[in-house]
Amino acid sequence: MVGKAVPEVVLNSGHSMPMLGFGTAGVPLPPLDELVPVFVVAIEAGYRHFDTATLYGSEEALGLALAQAQRQGLIKNRGEIFVTTKLWCSDSHPDLVLLALKKSLQRLGLDYVDLYLIHYPVRLRQGIGGSISKGDVLPFDIKGTWEAMEECSKLGLTKSIGIEMNVAWQQGNLRKFCQEKGIHVSAWSPLGANGASWGSLAVIDSPVLKDIAIATGKSVAQIALRWIFEQGVTPVVKSFNKADLEKIKQIPQFRAVLAREFITEDGPYKSLEDLWDGEV
Repeated sequence: MVGKAVPEVVLNSGHSMPMLGFGTAGVPLPPLDELVPVFVVAIEAGYRHFDTATLYGSEEALGLALAQAQRQGLIKNRGEIFVTTKLWCSDSHPDLVLLALKKSLQRLGLDYVDLYLIHYPVRLRQGIGGSISKGDVLPFDIKGTWEAMEECSKLGLTKSIGIEMNVAWQQGNLRKFCQEKGIHVSAWSPLGANGASWGSLAVIDSPVLKDIAIATGKSVAQIALRWIFEQGVTPVVKSFNKADLEKIKQIPQFRAVLAREFITEDGPYKSLEDLWDGEV
């Protein structure tokens, strides 16, 4: 698989994005000297869209892998790779957005990213990491945060700015709204994040998917990812296994994270229904 073997979608910014992304999160995240070769192998296998985030802690490894891949001649220039990174909740303050993106770019060793996303539509107190306590969740200034992201785009630090689904969590209302507004959707943890603390087997253990897989001679993962692909959605997949990478790239999650930690009686989200607009 080389660059153009994966179809691309044109975002409403006018820029194109490969419709198969490679995820870089891991729990626990492998050390740098193990992670960099994994990403280089993915590039060698033909993956051109990489999804990272401040929260994942994988930005530095991805940047080193991109530089190594260019030295090895696997890619000719930066323009051949599509890089997505994300604004974490504690940086979702209008006055912190630009600084947060600049820090991400520094870790990546890049002048710009192709897509900058709000990681969750939630704002936390400044400096809050993975552990969330009562009072840490603040009302989200979406307008101010979005305007700050637009400024990042105007400065040339990101080409596009901007949202999850899988077979077991199909996000019908959200996809319909996004389709009407010309917004492209990406599917995070499309196979249910099996093995992660928040993971589920709802996709991989689905009897329906297993029957289809047997009938077609494909794996359950391939069937699930193909369904997402046919909905016009970009699946973001991850594997540290070379054989799995080869299977996944032939494709041309039940909500993995309910995010209960954002629910508090005195906060802006008092129930999961509030947080997910009723799609629970």
